[in-house]
Amino acid sequence: MMTLASLYPSHIEELQQRTKSVLARENLQGIVIHSGQELKAFLDDTGYPFKVNPHFKHWLPIIDVPNSWLILNGEDKPTLVYYQPVDFWHKVIALPDDYWNEHFNIQMLSKAKDVDKLLPYDKKGYAYIGAHIEVAQALGFENINPEGVLNYIHYHRAYKTAYEQECLRRSNKLAVVGHRAAEQAFLAGASEYEIMQAYLFAMQYSENETPYGSIVCVNENASILHYTMLDKNKPAEHRSFLIDAGANYHGYASDITRTYAFEQNSFAELIVRMDQLMLSAVDGLKPGASYVDLHIETHLQIAKVLSEFNFINATPESALEAGIVSTFFPHGLGHHLGLQVHDVGGFMADERGTHVNTPEAHPFLRTSRKIEANQVFTIEPGLYFIDSLLETLKQSKHGGMVNWQQVDAMRPFGGIRIEDNIIVHKSHNENMTRDSGLD
Repeated sequence: MMTLASLYPSHIEELQQRTKSVLARENLQGIVIHSGQELKAFLDDTGYPFKVNPHFKHWLPIIDVPNSWLILNGEDKPTLVYYQPVDFWHKVIALPDDYWNEHFNIQMLSKAKDVDKLLPYDKKGYAYIGAHIEVAQALGFENINPEGVLNYIHYHRAYKTAYEQECLRRSNKLAVVGHRAAEQAFLAGASEYEIMQAYLFAMQYSENETPYGSIVCVNENASILHYTMLDKNKPAEHRSFLIDAGANYHGYASDITRTYAFEQNSFAELIVRMDQLMLSAVDGLKPGASYVDLHIETHLQIAKVLSEFNFINATPESALEAGIVSTFFPHGLGHHLGLQVHDVGGFMADERGTHVNTPEAHPFLRTSRKIEANQVFTIEPGLYFIDSLLETLKQSKHGGMVNWQQVDAMRPFGGIRIEDNIIVHKSHNENMTRDSGLD
């Protein structure tokens, strides 16, 4: 396995080249990236958990230090302004001594308000990239999050360097440890809350360290796509369990979903069939192919599953044409993955930001971009029994196409989603999730 230290220099070289190109195109001298700052709760002196600017952590693995800055021009060694205050109220994060330090000119900042002394004096030719517009304006920046710069960076962020790919592999390995612990907790009869605690403990995480709000659903709660309530009471009966949860490694996210049956029954058989369907969709990730076409083909494959398990009284083709598959599979097949769980650039045709629309019948698809090598995707088909969507279908002209007795028998199980994280290579697909040992 390649070390991060050996892969990192090429990563920085690639980012330097991208920076040089976009600065020339946009007629700018440089880019200043703000890591961000603490956000206070309204009328309170406590803050929300700090989330670093993804543009900042693209350059170096610092994800928990606010008030820091990067100064870039694509040619000179980047400058890191590192915030290390004198503070007896909070834990101060000392500057790490790691493989990346030698690639930066590092300047220390003890008071956030003094940063202007370390930034370029004349900011007219510099673009500010960050969330705090009022800070940028107070410092004298005129080019704040310019669209041309962001479009270029977002488009190219879809192509992951070897360093980024290794971070994503490690993020998957870490999440798999948590997933295994969560499965065992479910099979031992734990509550949703207890399962979540088992997941976090196995990874030695706090709840604020996960890349997104974990979804832990027992029984019919699996029909709620973004369920985050975490019932602390154990259900009277354990039937099914869906967990959608990831990890972070140096700021790179994993996003993995699994569904389990408590007993070997028809729902367990449906999980096995959906797993086969998911792996088949992974095989469809090929350089030059259309992610939209793959999503639509997956709708047909889910229609076939609905027919095989007697959920519909129609051919798969007629069910697809009638649009009823969206009742059972209402979301997109997947999305780009990287510094953000739903990573940027998924709807771009080029580095100018030309938008590629998704089909009107598939409004929740999260990417319409052509599949290419070195892109990273999730593949996450689902099959759910969602009361509100089923009721709408039942009252529609297509209600007769459904075997409602069979569907009603599945409602107590909620639904199924299985999700793997995939690197697309020129010659093959790398399933990081399966390679990490999670079946």
